[in-house]
Amino acid sequence: MNSFAVHAHTFVLPGSLAGPGYLSVVDGTIGSWSPTPPQGFEIVEQLDAWVAPGYVDIHIHGFSGHDVMDCDAEGVLIAAQKLLQAGTTSWTPTTLTQPQDEIEQACKCVAQAKKKQAESGYSSRIQGIFLEGPFFVADRAGAQNPRNMLDPNIALINRWQQVSDGLITRCSLAPERSGSETFCAQATEMGVVCSLGHSNATYEQGLAAVAAGARVFVHTYNAMSGLLHRSPGLVGCAMATPTTTAELICDGLHVAPGAVAALVAAKGWEHVALVSDCLRCGGMPEGDYMLGDFPIRVTEGVARLIQEDGTLGNIAGSTLTLARAVQNVVAWGVASPEQAIRMASEVPARAAGIEKSCGSLRTGMPADFNILAPDLSVRSTYLAGRLVTEQ
Repeated sequence: MNSFAVHAHTFVLPGSLAGPGYLSVVDGTIGSWSPTPPQGFEIVEQLDAWVAPGYVDIHIHGFSGHDVMDCDAEGVLIAAQKLLQAGTTSWTPTTLTQPQDEIEQACKCVAQAKKKQAESGYSSRIQGIFLEGPFFVADRAGAQNPRNMLDPNIALINRWQQVSDGLITRCSLAPERSGSETFCAQATEMGVVCSLGHSNATYEQGLAAVAAGARVFVHTYNAMSGLLHRSPGLVGCAMATPTTTAELICDGLHVAPGAVAALVAAKGWEHVALVSDCLRCGGMPEGDYMLGDFPIRVTEGVARLIQEDGTLGNIAGSTLTLARAVQNVVAWGVASPEQAIRMASEVPARAAGIEKSCGSLRTGMPADFNILAPDLSVRSTYLAGRLVTEQ
């Protein structure tokens, strides 16, 4: 059944909330909303529920035991299938700062996985590739490998774009690296969104990159120069640039709720995109895993680097889902349910330049949406108008 109407309490429509009422789905695409039952449609009753756009994760390395840098198309597809069960209907598989040939192979494999999606069963739609690195700096490496870092190089982006069949939607860099402004302008001209992160840049260096075309900040606060009253750093730049969007990992570990509230107050929720930065250990039992070249250990839901002496070091990525992030920011009092849902759907889609394909319940869009219980937990998920998961 991919033509029907959903009867629910609240609908997160483009630009407004509506409800109670009915949203029609016509041949797998979003139809129209009405306060009264549409004629000729079978009605799906969800009287106490929210109907929300499917979540869009634009910064995610893997899930359910698989990582993009495994360079395995089948593994990418398995991760996509499992993500769908968590309410994420679209994603941009994300690379790491690995050797150039490995990044190239990962791009090829994501392109292969996207081609296979139609025949592999329902899975979270691959909407592009996010290149996290390798144009970073060692003193803000985080869980990225400093040995593979280099100055921005547009020829590499062109090469990787070719082997990925044009899938690269975003790239990232530290704006203090040589040639950053020229690179931002060139990538923007190509239609690739430049994002700033893993950086010790000054406020002024960040502003220069934004002026050259950069428009997103990578997991804001984490692995970047912080906000001080005499040295605003890249965090201050993120807060002060109204045309940019700030990624934020809202697991309560990467960023304290008070800092989340400060960023949302500074930029407005419309410019804060919830991301997971999830690793292969997402959706998996606690234990030891690999992140690129580095061993990590998950204990009590937290992924940390394992140091040479066996002790645990910095937080490395997350095990977060966007569904949980939405619940968190509402529970912290940072955002309303409507705002939180949009921060996990339309805001990231717009930030990554993929809003024509996902992120909203606009008429004519693919009918990819979640039915949310009153506590905002995912009750069921639809992809192209078909019920694909039900809790």
